[in-house]
Amino acid sequence: MRADPRALRFGAAITTLVLISVLVTESVWLLAAQAAVFALGVARRSPYVMLFKAFVKSAPNETEDARPPRFAQLVGLVFALAGLAGYFTGIVPLALAATAAALLAAFLNAAFGFCLGCEMYLLIRRLLPAANMEVSQ
Repeated sequence: MRADPRALRFGAAITTLVLISVLVTESVWLLAAQAAVFALGVARRSPYVMLFKAFVKSAPNETEDARPPRFAQLVGLVFALAGLAGYFTGIVPLALAATAAALLAAFLNAAFGFCLGCEMYLLIRRLLPAANMEVSQ
């Protein structure tokens, strides 16, 4: 499956705005909504990508493998869930740190096209074959 990088950056921009709002307001419900968006992104149903596709009808000049961005959505989901756990347990520094980490990753993608979660995916893919060879020898 292929992904439109323009849609991914658009989604990252919206995510950036949402996570900034979470940090400013400390809204548990807004963070929960973003966690749901991350979960939908893992399931290839990102509302932000769907919104982009509803308004932008032109075909992208290039596409990319959808697996790394999907993994990035999973990483975002993990951080959002950690943030929610922090809020629900009263460990606000955990909530703020996890949200800030997700915000940093979203901002890097939105502003510079650098997908931190995608790079993690590629690094893991490179390391796993080497680890499997060491185990089998």
